[in-house]
Amino acid sequence: MERKIYQRLKQWKEEGGRTALLIDGARRVGKTYIAREFASREYKSYLLIDFNKAGNAVRELFNEGLEDLETFFSSLSALYNVRLYNRESLVILDEVQCFPRARAAIKYLVEDGRFDYLETGSLMSIKSNVQDIVIPSEEEHVKLHPMDFEEFLWALGNETLMPFLHDRFVQKKGLGQALHRKAMNFFRQYMIVGGMPQVVDDFARHRDYFRADRVKRSILELYRADIARHAAGYETRVRRIFEEIPSQLQKHEKKFRFSSLEKNARFRNYQDALFWLDDAMVVNTCYNSTEPNVGLNLNSERTTLKCYMADTGLLLSHAFDEKIIVSQGIYPKLLFEKLEINKGMLIENIVAQMLVSSGHKLYFYSNSSREDAASRMEIDFLVPGSTLLSRHNICPIEVKSGKNYTLSSLKKFMARFGAQLGTPYVVHSKDMREEDGIVYLPYYMVPCL
Repeated sequence: MERKIYQRLKQWKEEGGRTALLIDGARRVGKTYIAREFASREYKSYLLIDFNKAGNAVRELFNEGLEDLETFFSSLSALYNVRLYNRESLVILDEVQCFPRARAAIKYLVEDGRFDYLETGSLMSIKSNVQDIVIPSEEEHVKLHPMDFEEFLWALGNETLMPFLHDRFVQKKGLGQALHRKAMNFFRQYMIVGGMPQVVDDFARHRDYFRADRVKRSILELYRADIARHAAGYETRVRRIFEEIPSQLQKHEKKFRFSSLEKNARFRNYQDALFWLDDAMVVNTCYNSTEPNVGLNLNSERTTLKCYMADTGLLLSHAFDEKIIVSQGIYPKLLFEKLEINKGMLIENIVAQMLVSSGHKLYFYSNSSREDAASRMEIDFLVPGSTLLSRHNICPIEVKSGKNYTLSSLKKFMARFGAQLGTPYVVHSKDMREEDGIVYLPYYMVPCL
């Protein structure tokens, strides 16, 4: 299960232990797995402390033993039966959010300089996980998302398709009928299975969508348990948002309506709950940017948003009852494009997921003016162009799930903001082409943006 973050970890190691690296990600996204893989391949030895189950002896070392680091390290080495080598060993603080004192200790451990330090955790900004500690400036963050499309292809044994897609994207050339059909088949598998490593691993071994569905449902139940356990004080509101996501995305207009959760509810009533889900990396939040310029965040209207699941495979299992998936054969119908549902929910969600995996923050544009029809439009996503030009170079993206569609919003957007824009994209199910200044991009090429 190769992950691209591995190269980032190698880069950090080559920089020589000036910081500890914190891998932040959702539960079951593969943080511990990649930490172990990296440690076993790149170091002479490693010591992993899992704070989900670390005993009192370990916790007391971090509470009382930091003044004598010689004894601190010899005690850790004895407790875990691991020999530590100066500048050749890695100490992994796993699930460090469970014991914030260990995170605070990073300042002194990095200053000591004997070993390298890797942390893994989730919910790293929640108040209860940072209370009474000083966040160490010696800590560097990196986010781990679900497996992207290329990592999914690697897991299935295909290492050649994505480089080929990148080449065709740069050349603005389509794949041709046979290769397009093959790429779309892989894309639909990715949309159904998703990118959670445990699910992908099971699917790669058995090629069974229903087995994969059971693994996804176990992860969803874990998330529900985490909400009940860790969202203290507003767990009911977190749970309401989480359970409402599929039905909100099923609507034609996918902006999240808090009033559907309870009568007269507003963003301010649910902002802490939304932040919890966002910090847990269970969702990808997309905000309305009122002006397509280089400062998308500066113009974001935070109370108008769309809330996507961080993993589309989980969304699919979240949206449909297990009996319905089996009795109606939803997975085979999705695979062969024979499902009579609004696929826009899944397609827009996976485009959001692929944009986030490529490093983009999510923004859209919405103007619901009742007085001016020319100003009334909605653009699914806005992303900055790859180079900074004299204009703002913002690329509007319209996502189309059906074969027949109109581009009225995109054309109005281009007419109004043309001088500020980069390349406009329509993401659709057909092969790549360029027409009238618009690039029509197949779903599987979104990671190329």
